[in-house]
Amino acid sequence: ALRMVDNTVTGFDPYLQKVNNDELTEPTDKRPFVLAAALKANYTVDELHSLTKIDRWFLNKMKNIIEFYKQLEESGSSLTTCQIWEAKRMGFSDKQLAAAIKVTELAIRQQRKESGIIPYVKQIDTVAGEWPAATNYLYLTYNASENDIDFPGGYTIVVGSGVYRIGSSVEFDWCAVGCLRELRNLGKSTIMINYNPETVSTDYDMCDRLY
Repeated sequence: ALRMVDNTVTGFDPYLQKVNNDELTEPTDKRPFVLAAALKANYTVDELHSLTKIDRWFLNKMKNIIEFYKQLEESGSSLTTCQIWEAKRMGFSDKQLAAAIKVTELAIRQQRKESGIIPYVKQIDTVAGEWPAATNYLYLTYNASENDIDFPGGYTIVVGSGVYRIGSSVEFDWCAVGCLRELRNLGKSTIMINYNPETVSTDYDMCDRLY
């Protein structure tokens, strides 16, 4: 979620902000990274709960990420297959792993792929398990053991513009929607990749498969 909001960050990074109790008490866009720094500085969950009023359940989840980050930093310049699997299941990006052990992102990606560590495609269950889901809402996850769909090929991918920002808004989504419609008119099967649920391009009926 942090990477989707700001593509300049690698994840729940303890080095982006310094520990500051005043920043912890104010719910700003910087606070998640101050929280990460505080956990790295061995603040307890109770201390952080007192400062932030964030539920301890969430704080414990954040603590698990930072504790694992510390383990990665102590691993030297190499990771085991099990460490990479665990990191990916916790949401670490290849770039974040590379920064933790001071190697290149390409080296991590190559080791991961050679080890067969790739995400699975799952369908979003829109009916809460009442009957089998049959939607084209899809996402990638490492917390799975098989794909929910097959891959016949022949699709055309349209990449969305992501979240709305100042100077980059609905006009870019209009371009994506226009592209999807024209491809459909040409008889092409389409895949939409985007991460803004507010847009038209992420409507279920705009494409054949939506990631």
